[in-house]
Amino acid sequence: MTQNLTAPASSLPERLGLSDPGVREQLAALPDSLALIGLTTDGQPVCVDVDNESPHVLVCSATGGGTTTVLRTLTAQFLHHGAHALILDLKRISHRWAHGLPGVTYCRDIADIHDALVGLQAELARRIHHIDQHGHADDLPRLTVVIEAADNTLNHLARHWGTVREKGDPMTPPAIAALEDLLFAGGHARIHILMAGHLKRPFGPEAREFFATLVLGRVTTRTWRHMAPQIGTVPKGNTHPGRVHVVQGLTAHPTQVLLMTDSEAAAWVTATAAGETEED
Repeated sequence: MTQNLTAPASSLPERLGLSDPGVREQLAALPDSLALIGLTTDGQPVCVDVDNESPHVLVCSATGGGTTTVLRTLTAQFLHHGAHALILDLKRISHRWAHGLPGVTYCRDIADIHDALVGLQAELARRIHHIDQHGHADDLPRLTVVIEAADNTLNHLARHWGTVREKGDPMTPPAIAALEDLLFAGGHARIHILMAGHLKRPFGPEAREFFATLVLGRVTTRTWRHMAPQIGTVPKGNTHPGRVHVVQGLTAHPTQVLLMTDSEAAAWVTATAAGETEED
């Protein structure tokens, strides 16, 4: 990738915004499988490659630590390249910027979130059958599934199933089983999970293996050891806005996250060329 974004060695920018020099051009030049997370200390962009390295992304931080910002910035980039997005937002207001945008489906109520995940399981099966028939998934539209407050959402899904489950139905909530299938096989079918949460239950520690990219913000040492045990030394905490560590493999990259405001994210989705957007 062309290195248009620069920063002094061993330092991070105070802020990284869409209006900074070269940022729009850099984003426009990325292939549709890559999304820019931010800039690390050696001046190199930190990206996620959902086709070749990390089909899913887990973002974890304390309240106010920027998880929604990261999800917004990544989702807008994938939508810009023609992906579809399914936003599961039990908090109801996390991604207002995406309301009414082309290719976006927004679910707020737990019953709708349940049905959406079960429907995705059927879509995954359809896509796998397509791959079996054609040998590839290149002609399938990319689908980004954004799950805000995942731990809360999973708890509500379990309780919801407890209220609607009938005799003979499985004990495991179908929506949670569907999410497991999507994490396991979705990447091969161009379905990608962008999730905010700690993911301690109901999956357990092994669930982190589904996420080759972790974005860790304001988290405790205990959370670091749970989420990224392969990192020998836990980095010092930082409360500077937009500062995170992006864990990929055995490396934790100190990163200043690219900040897209709500209006910038919505405009970038419909951008027609680098630096140009459609008029409202």
